[in-house]
Amino acid sequence: MKRTDPSQLSDAPGVSLPGTPDRIAGKRPDLWAAFQKLGEQTNLSGPLSQRERRLVHLAFAIGADSQGATHSHTRRGMSEGLAPDDVEHVALLAITTLGWPRAMRALTWIWDVTDEAGQGH
Repeated sequence: MKRTDPSQLSDAPGVSLPGTPDRIAGKRPDLWAAFQKLGEQTNLSGPLSQRERRLVHLAFAIGADSQGATHSHTRRGMSEGLAPDDVEHVALLAITTLGWPRAMRALTWIWDVTDEAGQGH
């Protein structure tokens, strides 16, 4: 079977996949393609703009307390034109819902990405 570059099946092909998703996509390309298709269909199922959807995905990642997903959605958002202030605001909004410590942890995860991109705080 011909191996397709997994990032080309992503909604953000300009952003490299992290190690584990890249490995899964490489080993199970049909599964990865189905997962990406599900994401595409959920994106198309409602009225939110791409920008709004990315911010919501980032908020879900923060709410799930997932460092990897927070990094991923921050990277993808920035590749789509979101500014560091946009993604930082999502973490700050989490203060009243998730609490100060979790929101600050999410902010540091966002800074991991924005600092790496030279667009830090």
